[in-house]
Amino acid sequence: MQRETSPPRADWEQKLESVGFTYHHLDGKPYWTEDSRYRLRVSEVDALEAATEELHKICLQAVDHVVTNQLWDRLAIPRAFGDYITASWKRSDPTMVGRFDLAYDGWDPPKLLEYNADTPTALLEMAVAQWFWMKDVIIGADQFNSAHEKLIDAWKALGKLMPPGKVLHFARSEEDPEDYATSEYMRDTCVQAGLATRTLRVEDIGWNGKTFTDLEELPISFIHKLYPWEWMVREAFGQHILTDQTGFLEPPWKMILSNKGILPILWQLFPNHPNLMPAYFDEMAPGLGLQYVRKPLYSREGSNVSLIGPGLGQKTEGRYGQEGYIYQAYAKLPVNDGQHAVVGSWVIAGQPAGIGIREDPSPITHNFSRFVPHYF
Repeated sequence: MQRETSPPRADWEQKLESVGFTYHHLDGKPYWTEDSRYRLRVSEVDALEAATEELHKICLQAVDHVVTNQLWDRLAIPRAFGDYITASWKRSDPTMVGRFDLAYDGWDPPKLLEYNADTPTALLEMAVAQWFWMKDVIIGADQFNSAHEKLIDAWKALGKLMPPGKVLHFARSEEDPEDYATSEYMRDTCVQAGLATRTLRVEDIGWNGKTFTDLEELPISFIHKLYPWEWMVREAFGQHILTDQTGFLEPPWKMILSNKGILPILWQLFPNHPNLMPAYFDEMAPGLGLQYVRKPLYSREGSNVSLIGPGLGQKTEGRYGQEGYIYQAYAKLPVNDGQHAVVGSWVIAGQPAGIGIREDPSPITHNFSRFVPHYF
């Protein structure tokens, strides 16, 4: 993974906006950057693809372990939703997307930092923006990126499971540009697959006493929601979910994988796995080592993360942590030109689908960490 300087396209902002990527600046600072890029070797792409496929496989085994042993309290999942999650898992409710965040230096095996399994963002910039950047900038290159085609194929497969004439709703925050653009991109690929869609804001979802409805009182039979499960299940309105009348993407069983508690469970099930870091629910676990990371069971965008041990000490603030924490051995990120790089490796319908690279001067990746395109 070689970081290179790269001349930005003269009209890069307009080109990004033409594909719906309007949030190239966040809080007045560049989120997308074209003044650098990452060059990968084919062997590195192969290693990332193999690690992603393997992590997806063992994560499914971990879900089965949690369901079989009803580890709801361990993961701070409300017990009232245990049977609901179990039914979703046993039905094999389909999943669409997920993103593994990996530490990878190009030499040692990729290591799982966490799994963004429920409402992963950075999809539009990964699947579309960096692809067109490569086509404009590096003639004859390739990219670890098959996300767009895999999304369309996944929607087609889902459409075969839906009764004829059913509509797939897309719910999101329309005030947040990243959430809106991500949801719209998902919907666009769904339309390209031939499915009928409708959109609404999360707060506009209604309840008619039997099922969820949209603003026109049309029943919501199937919905892609860019809204976290852990928020939904703790709201009074969310208790209606237990009627089990609506098909959700991501499915209820993804509550297990979007929880940082899956990290110590994975380590328990697959100790010394080459793609895992030691992780525990107990800060005093002897296998943790002197350098480690404290993460809330539920957190987003790097909030409330603490790096603990000699030479560390960094931490971020936020509103998470009341449900508890896990403790994961510290994985040193590759540092290039003062930037710490994290690889986000995507899974679409169970298949590796490409990567996006984020970098930051801090070893803790957060919502303002920059997206850097890649090629090989």
